[in-house]
Amino acid sequence: MSQNPDIVVDRAKSQWSDLWKKEDYWAIWLGLFILAVALCVVMSNRPKFDEASKPLLATIAQEKQKPFQTIEFFEAKAALKKLNGRDVPFLKSVLSLLATPSSWHANPLDSLVLTKAAADEANAKIQPKLDAAKQAEAQALERAKTAQQAAASADYKDTQLNDQAKSAIGAWQKAKGDTGKIAKKIKKPFNRIGSLIGLGLALGVLVTIGAVFMGYNPLQFFLGFLGVYVVCVLAQIMGRQDVMRGWGLNAEIWSIVIGMIIANTVGSPKWLKYSAQVEYFIKTGLVLLGADVLIYKLMAIGIPGIFVAWVVTPIVLVCTYIFGQKILKIPSPTLNIVISADMSVCGTSAAIATAAAAQAKKEELTLSIGLSLTFTAIMMVVIPFIIRATGMPEILGGAWIGGTIDATGAVAAAGAFVGPKAMQVAATVKMIQNVLIGVTAFFVAIYFTTRVHKQEGEKVGAMEIWHRFPKFVLGFLGVSIICSIICSNLGADSATILIENGTNKVGGAFRGWFFALAFVAIGLTTNFRELKSYLKGGKPIILYVCGQLFNLFLTLLMAWIMFYKVFPEITSKI
Repeated sequence: MSQNPDIVVDRAKSQWSDLWKKEDYWAIWLGLFILAVALCVVMSNRPKFDEASKPLLATIAQEKQKPFQTIEFFEAKAALKKLNGRDVPFLKSVLSLLATPSSWHANPLDSLVLTKAAADEANAKIQPKLDAAKQAEAQALERAKTAQQAAASADYKDTQLNDQAKSAIGAWQKAKGDTGKIAKKIKKPFNRIGSLIGLGLALGVLVTIGAVFMGYNPLQFFLGFLGVYVVCVLAQIMGRQDVMRGWGLNAEIWSIVIGMIIANTVGSPKWLKYSAQVEYFIKTGLVLLGADVLIYKLMAIGIPGIFVAWVVTPIVLVCTYIFGQKILKIPSPTLNIVISADMSVCGTSAAIATAAAAQAKKEELTLSIGLSLTFTAIMMVVIPFIIRATGMPEILGGAWIGGTIDATGAVAAAGAFVGPKAMQVAATVKMIQNVLIGVTAFFVAIYFTTRVHKQEGEKVGAMEIWHRFPKFVLGFLGVSIICSIICSNLGADSATILIENGTNKVGGAFRGWFFALAFVAIGLTTNFRELKSYLKGGKPIILYVCGQLFNLFLTLLMAWIMFYKVFPEITSKI
């Protein structure tokens, strides 16, 4: 049966009103507003940063001409690294407001308040070690200066003196790194109760503005949001406990668990569920994620990373979906595609976009995200252990982590456990993979509209596909393109100072809170009885496990071929 043309016309006419009535568009407007404010503030301070960085860049360029990286080179690099857009007073205040609860061990209140007396007591044990490290660093610097002066006296033509200077400077850098690690343990007094209250009110006003245009009662939505936010803060506190965090039980998992406990025991109150708008929150977070997907950063590891992310991912996605339909015979194709995209692309972000494109049920999305968070917690511990136990090269391990572990934050944490190069490669591969969020949503919308959901005799036109397509993906891609163009015009050094370490730090902090709110909302609106039918026979779990095993094998194989067989010259420069 062909589609009623009046419906098509009505949909076309509603496109304009959708711009202020639909959550997809409000996710875009909120994301753009946050990034635009941060960008305006940081760009207004650009002359100051340019003036400070110019002599440092000149020093770096000059010292690069010498046969080894000198003391002056490292000092200029360190000074350049301290130039961050996030240190602009206004952005610094915003980031202070966005700070999450701190880590704690025995008392949850330690995550909210640390008095000066408590900080001094904790630092008393660390300060002697820090003083000793600083002394060792100073001694190492003196030896480096002596060795470098000897090499300079020979006009850098004596290979032996150059090697001695290089070795001494390397020892100084190691000592400096050791000092930095100890210095990070020094605690500063804080009280985050006030900032968390202020943040809740500010976020509440921000999201309620959009909710009003979408037809919600402003007072009811605002009060309900504050309830969701309180649960979110509780989950953040639980996720910062040292032991549980070490085992991968992070705030994301606690957000869903606490929400589910409330929903399946006393039951989520109607006033709370009213504002538990999963897609509104997470779509806003995904638009903000686009700012981190910068084209010049994607090219940092070049073609090998692109092959690992853009070749393996579609193969795993398609094969997993076919496996679910043909072999496991999962009754719901929408559940199948959401799990397949979640597991193969980039976790919850891809699941949200794919679920919107395929018009999956809320319970299917919840199940997919639950599987993703569970296995992510396991993999971020197990995979680094395997890499270190087998002696796998750091770059190969990083590419493997970036292509297989779902969540971006978990990827960075797992990569850091292996080493700095592994973290760099893992984060870049995951960033390249994140580009596929929009591409996946686009093709899923086409496939499900024209094949899966198409009724016999129905003619599906471009307007129907457009209607199905999740519009917030356009915001994700648009933000990525705009930020990439801005960074290209600024140049790599200014882009790092102003965008990566300025605008994107603010966007990333907001994104973290929006994702956290979304996970809480998922838990508050999930009933175990509704999920029971989808878990029948354990097919979703089998699908995820089998798909992930295939993903692990294929990603490792592709990474080894690309990084070590086809493009070893690129690998050697990382």
